[in-house]
Amino acid sequence: MRNISIILLLFKLSSIYSQNNDEFFKSFQNHKPSTPFEIHLKEITKNPHITGTKANEQVRDYLVSAMKKAGFEVEIVPYDVYLPEMPGLSEIEITAPQTIKLSNKEKAIAGDIYSSHPDNSQGFNAFSGNGDVTAQIVYVNYGTKADFDYLIENGIELKGRIAIARYGGNFRGYKAKFGEQYGCVGLIIFTDPIDSGYNKGFVYPEGPYYNESALQRGALITKDWAGDPLTPFEPALPIDGKTKIKRLSENEISLPKIPVLPIGYGAATEIFKLMTGDKPTPRHWQGGLPFTYRLEGGQDLKVRINVSQNRKIQRIYNVIGTLKGAVNPNEWLIAGCHYDAWTFGAIDPNSGTAMLLSLADTFGDLAKQGKKMNRTLKICHWDAEEVGLIGSTEWVEQNKKELQQKTVAYLNADAAVSGPNFYAAASPTLKQLITEVSQNVMHPDVEETIFQHWKKDKDMPEVGNLGGGSDHLPFLAFAGIPSLNMGMGGPSVYHSNYDNFAFYEKFSDPKFNYAKTTKDIFGLTLIKLSNNFFIPLKLENYGKDCEKHFQNLNKKLSDLNINSFNFNQLIEKSKTLMLMGQKLDLKLIENHQNNKEINKILIKLEQNWLHDDGMPFGKWYQSLYVSSDPYSGYASWIMPAFLYILENKKYDDFKVWEAKYLAAIDNMLKSFEDINSLIN
Repeated sequence: MRNISIILLLFKLSSIYSQNNDEFFKSFQNHKPSTPFEIHLKEITKNPHITGTKANEQVRDYLVSAMKKAGFEVEIVPYDVYLPEMPGLSEIEITAPQTIKLSNKEKAIAGDIYSSHPDNSQGFNAFSGNGDVTAQIVYVNYGTKADFDYLIENGIELKGRIAIARYGGNFRGYKAKFGEQYGCVGLIIFTDPIDSGYNKGFVYPEGPYYNESALQRGALITKDWAGDPLTPFEPALPIDGKTKIKRLSENEISLPKIPVLPIGYGAATEIFKLMTGDKPTPRHWQGGLPFTYRLEGGQDLKVRINVSQNRKIQRIYNVIGTLKGAVNPNEWLIAGCHYDAWTFGAIDPNSGTAMLLSLADTFGDLAKQGKKMNRTLKICHWDAEEVGLIGSTEWVEQNKKELQQKTVAYLNADAAVSGPNFYAAASPTLKQLITEVSQNVMHPDVEETIFQHWKKDKDMPEVGNLGGGSDHLPFLAFAGIPSLNMGMGGPSVYHSNYDNFAFYEKFSDPKFNYAKTTKDIFGLTLIKLSNNFFIPLKLENYGKDCEKHFQNLNKKLSDLNINSFNFNQLIEKSKTLMLMGQKLDLKLIENHQNNKEINKILIKLEQNWLHDDGMPFGKWYQSLYVSSDPYSGYASWIMPAFLYILENKKYDDFKVWEAKYLAAIDNMLKSFEDINSLIN
């Protein structure tokens, strides 16, 4: 009798899990939220809202109200973190051969009420060092490690000079870090018109590209971990709370010491036209300003920069909304986006915030109608992302063990809607899922699916690999949770005062159709992750991607004439993993038994890549498979330990790390065997 009851229960669970995803999605698509996306976005972005300000707390309160209205249980989670008081003082001028006060604030635009908002700040870089310095100028291109190395090799004096670098090529914090290492006393960063400006097309307000006064704000901090600078590995719990967390002192961490500030290319023009150095730049260092770029400004040109920012412990707040699953409430799907912004944040990040509110409204209404997700959905609004992925990282550090037991996947929506072009980057096991979803959502501009518009003339679209730069990083690289970042993109006025609702409505999404389409893509992805009998991970892709990346590493060795090591053993092991994954993928489609035990293993698969001692460039980065590039901050490093060895020419370390990677793949194979035994 007991066996019959179990069989009936399994049959009931199977029928629930097998509910028609198409019907659920049709209901999702046809639902009209009570508060439209554009109303959410306009309300959230009516004021500049840097983390730590009252304006950002007002956004927090709006999110709480909207999520509760949608039917979610809502929790506000506070942390006390170490931040600069922003914007502080930031000014720049040419002092010789003539005195010219340079602007570092966007000009007001007729017809754009936000551009003259009284709370608009001048350009600044968070975590800049303090200082008032006057010095000669040296042009360092994008300020990458390779750029600084080139200058040293060619005898260009860096010590005691102010570097001027253009945005792009790496995270701005590394421009400052390398500049400081090589003896520069200050750094100016500008957006070159060849990267976003008149070389690209019409500039704002006539077009969507940077005008001469537009400038990019942003943080500079670089460290060996994400999150709060003073509490690596531990959550920065409130100081007045019951649980006390030991914090580092500022002297124990490396923060920028030189003053840094951003300017527009209009102000940069005033500097470049006075440069008289006799050494022209390499051809690929030439930007879009109407001058031959020079490496040095010459003895007669002097520039002064003055920056002052205080730093202190400040409180931030995550907003966590939960809609409990009907069948497996202890299996979680998490979708998130930060809500703090450098200015108004209409594109970055709050197009994603508003989309998630609309998503919550729809899933909440459907739940009230009896159409519930089988797995629990958490929608998270992170604070303080812009200054170091802080809100998301502290939450992951606080809840790491529970997240590793329950989380199916994390979907990131940072700046998710800004144009017609779909993009995605994902963990290997989620790449096929998003490709399949894109075939079931129509593009709003043309008679074709997102998939067709995305792939263009290729057979398949390219799903990228995740790097740094947003809130997926702590989930993937620290906790080992499969992650996905996606959206619809287009030109933006990134981190400038023009990233506001007026720009958004004119250039990003005039009919708000891209927001609806992005919501549909997120919605269908979540529906499939929630309602499929087994968690729809593509297991073959672990081995398939590993083989590809190890083959690429072998090619790097060949190009460098390194014969003391090869990746052949790891390639063969990856092929075994791929073949076993293929077999399991087929079996999981055909079988509908023991789902809970199998899903428990599927949830933990990505954690097989975690290495407790971390990567050679930082213990916090614990995934052997993926990290952000420790020299650029944004780019994806796949098989990061090996890339670090190559970058630093520590070739004797290959064998040590090979053993660790082989062990990780063996652990993955063991998990596959456990799944196989449960199916059979």
